[in-house]
Amino acid sequence: MRDIDDPRTLGELRGLADYDAGVPPLDEETRRRGRARLLATITAPDADRTRKPAFRLAPPVHRRPVPRIALSGLVAAAVTAGVLVAVQQDGDDGRGGTAKPPVTSLPPMRNVSARTVLNGAAAYARQHEKQVSPRDDQFMYTKEIIKETDQKTGRTKTHVAENWRSVDGSKRSWVMELGKGWWATPLAANESVWPPQDWSRLRKLPTDPEQLILAVQRESFGRQGKNASLDDITDEEWMHIHFSLAGLLKLVPVMPEGLRPAAYEALGMVPGVKAVPNQKDAKGRVGVAITYKAPDLPGGSFDYGGYFIFDPVTYAFLGFRDERSSGDGKNMKVYTQLSYLDSWAIVDRAKEYPSAAG
Repeated sequence: MRDIDDPRTLGELRGLADYDAGVPPLDEETRRRGRARLLATITAPDADRTRKPAFRLAPPVHRRPVPRIALSGLVAAAVTAGVLVAVQQDGDDGRGGTAKPPVTSLPPMRNVSARTVLNGAAAYARQHEKQVSPRDDQFMYTKEIIKETDQKTGRTKTHVAENWRSVDGSKRSWVMELGKGWWATPLAANESVWPPQDWSRLRKLPTDPEQLILAVQRESFGRQGKNASLDDITDEEWMHIHFSLAGLLKLVPVMPEGLRPAAYEALGMVPGVKAVPNQKDAKGRVGVAITYKAPDLPGGSFDYGGYFIFDPVTYAFLGFRDERSSGDGKNMKVYTQLSYLDSWAIVDRAKEYPSAAG
């Protein structure tokens, strides 16, 4: 057994104190209860030092065994650092119920830039995206799961949104939102929407991130000219470009090859995007999120409440978090929405279910 003053032991203690368990810091009341329990255990004359603690420590940074020295001191250090993790935590049991799996294997959450996360997401998307070549007369079927929680009551309701969108936009599409569906009629000849839904327009968007930004700028502001450059984009234009790219990524779950990676990289170039660690998705997985702080404009600055959540190791996209409100004044309700794409496929008719969703 090594002495507490051994340099190797001190190094491991510092590593444990710096460890990020992937969960929010403990509040003061929880810290107080933890310290009181530890003090009572340590000072009890007949305490059984071989019992398992009421809490389990997250693994140390380097995955090495914690030295068996001054165990109570290690736990106290962990409480001070805010990394003591309860053995169980609410989660989804995969069958629509609620399970409480152990939270003992969360990876350390690194401090990374938004651009690093989004470039990593682009690389992952390029490696795993499927080549899709739907016919104009077909439909794109998508199934999305939305878990919506009332921020006041804590009640959660799960919605399933199934959409059948006409590939070329020439036929009626069936779209759903919060459990309600309707038929969307085709656009008129002089109408257009952003983000585009028809495949031909999506295929025309650049798969180079800089060119995609300039294409979005032209779409929003009518900028033209061969000398267009990212350096010429104003703060106000960057804000609109952010929301256009975010809308493209959120509202078009299936894209032509190369477009989604380019959109991720383009979003990483927008001033004001930032990475936020330790954010949970709809399945309870902890990831790193990308959100946005708008620039200081005459109307003031603001933090955008939407979050794109990515796996902290592979940077695979996990899901989206947003807020919505209903009513006004005293009757206003605010909801937190967690959503993810469950499946997708190409089908021949609206309301036709695929034999095996993509």
